[in-house]
Amino acid sequence: MNDVNRRLTAQERRLVRWMLEHGSPEAADYLPQLDQAEVTPWKCGCGCASVNFQIHGHREASPAVHPIADFIFGEGDTLNGIFVYEMNGILSGLEVYGLTGDAPKSLPRPEDLRPFGDSSVP
Repeated sequence: MNDVNRRLTAQERRLVRWMLEHGSPEAADYLPQLDQAEVTPWKCGCGCASVNFQIHGHREASPAVHPIADFIFGEGDTLNGIFVYEMNGILSGLEVYGLTGDAPKSLPRPEDLRPFGDSSVP
């Protein structure tokens, strides 16, 4: 079993960058940490595409969550949520979850995201 952190994939980096650029006012403050982020070996028990980050030079973040970039994607029976979170000033992870079914096992494209409070949510 591999228990070593890995670099973010190009898709993960592009998605998280976009979310930080379009998230809460404080989210953009975490962009410099994205360049130092690695994905930990943690895997969610449900098999979703969520990942935890460890920022180079910092301890792994605590399990508490403070969302800083919160979006939805999909429609109807495939409506899902996704957010980037931090804890104690450290970029901590990317969480995906199902709103109307199981959590997605793959990440969306940035162009598929819309703000969580979007009035088009059923």
